[in-house]
Amino acid sequence: MGVVCAWLPWYNDMVVLEKRTMIIEIEREDDGRWIAEITDLPGVMTYGQSRDEAIAKVKALALRVLADRLEHGEEIPELCEVFAVPT
Repeated sequence: MGVVCAWLPWYNDMVVLEKRTMIIEIEREDDGRWIAEITDLPGVMTYGQSRDEAIAKVKALALRVLADRLEHGEEIPELCEVFAVPT
């Protein structure tokens, strides 16, 4: 999560805007499978036979978790970008 400052001329002051992206952590297991996790959403972790498959699965799971939270009236983080996979 980063912080972005913006000057709004009609507001006559600096405004701090919080910029948040769901970071996907990914690594290869000893058995060759890939594991992808979004630590901002506890329990959102998936395995895949390839790196791309693990990433696709964790994105789908994260979206289901966010949708479930909204459906049940729970708060979700404000996002400016949904996902990022560090290289």
